[in-house]
Amino acid sequence: MAGHNKWSQIKRKKAANDKARGRIISKHIRAIQTAVREGGGGDPSSNLPLKNALAAAKSDDVPADNIDRAIERALGSGEGGNFEPVLYEGYGPEGIAVLVEALTDNRNRTAGEVRHVFSKHGGNMSGSTAWQFESRGMVIVADTSETVQELGIELGAIDLDVDEEEGLLTIYTEPTMLYEVSDGLQSKGFEPQATQLTKVPSTETALGEEEAQKVITFLEALEDLDDVQNIYSTANLDEVAVSG
Repeated sequence: MAGHNKWSQIKRKKAANDKARGRIISKHIRAIQTAVREGGGGDPSSNLPLKNALAAAKSDDVPADNIDRAIERALGSGEGGNFEPVLYEGYGPEGIAVLVEALTDNRNRTAGEVRHVFSKHGGNMSGSTAWQFESRGMVIVADTSETVQELGIELGAIDLDVDEEEGLLTIYTEPTMLYEVSDGLQSKGFEPQATQLTKVPSTETALGEEEAQKVITFLEALEDLDDVQNIYSTANLDEVAVSG
């Protein structure tokens, strides 16, 4: 699971660019508006899709004003109501398995754009890959002490990933336990940096530096697509330097 953290670091560095930052915010706004529609309201306490969308937006520091306006627009005009979730499966460069989650108002357009990126980078969208991933809750805390690790286990963690270099502890949970673990950490004074649902590979693909850079370029090209929300892969990028 360590590779997930490295990809998160790469994304954070890339997001420092204003254009990339704006694209990330737009993706979260779309997800929030869709969640309001799908979940039947603007109250996250009774709308789990919205609660998940808000937690993901918070982890990427989406401004509160943007979030409030997105909910208001979705409630007032049904904006965001035309988007539907789609999942694409395929294999990228170096044979990595990939899952792509998107929200789209035009399936043909989005499928064509995703397929183009796969083809351009030596991948293909033939064959199922979803079976290679498991759904998990993920809580990231800027504290790697034994105290918070033990607390995470007590609260129901099923796996821990300690990144001493970044000072981050990633706690993986069953999806249904995500908020119980997150709230339990908060009650003990440990404020999570991120609380969200994710998918983790059952096995990872080891990559050399040159191969990893090809994979990173491919993943970034997918992420640049407006309709793409989340990307999961079996690439192990943990030992790869984050380049600018």
